Amino acid sequence: MNKLAVVAIIMAVVAAAGISFLGIGGLAVFAVGAGHVSRNQIRLRGDRGRWLATAALAIGYAIATLALYSSLRYAFALVLE
Repeated sequence: MNKLAVVAIIMAVVAAAGISFLGIGGLAVFAVGAGHVSRNQIRLRGDRGRWLATAALAIGYAIATLALYSSLRYAFALVLE
């Protein structure tokens, strides 16, 4: 099992839980980075854990999309006032 894939999914889960409770959604950036690096390591070394890295990427990008939408919505709300 690729250790970086495990770290990536842990960071993604903490970011997903923290975005609504603690405001630590910024960990999603690190989850995406670690997910991409671990997928590359898995491809090169033949390790296991590809689904963990893919799940971390999906969660991380979902949080990033939510953050972008929220920021744009807030910006447009300020402009339209």
